[in-house]
Amino acid sequence: SKPGIMRNERNLKVLPKDISDADLDSVMDGYSKALNVSCGFCHAENKVITGEIDYASDDKPEKEITRMMMKLTAAVNKDYFNYTIIYKAGEKMAVSCYTCHDGFARPELKHQKKD
Repeated sequence: SKPGIMRNERNLKVLPKDISDADLDSVMDGYSKALNVSCGFCHAENKVITGEIDYASDDKPEKEITRMMMKLTAAVNKDYFNYTIIYKAGEKMAVSCYTCHDGFARPELKHQKKD
């Protein structure tokens, strides 16, 4: 697992509570790549240890947005492609974060001209 993540620091509300460390890391790495962001985009800084991330914290709204998007993606895959996401390393889905984000944190801005 990522440095500093311990099982008792988990705060899983959409992902399976018994997800393995390897599968959790794989899912998080997939989100990071799909949005081209680092962990700190969704996860808050630890209030006690400066420079560390508090993975269990719900302080950043991006984390709850991600949970909503996970539910949306799961529903689209189930309702339209008859596929239930199981959150395993290397899992291939019909619709994933990358489908819309394509490497952009805010997909609605990906076609705007860059300065």
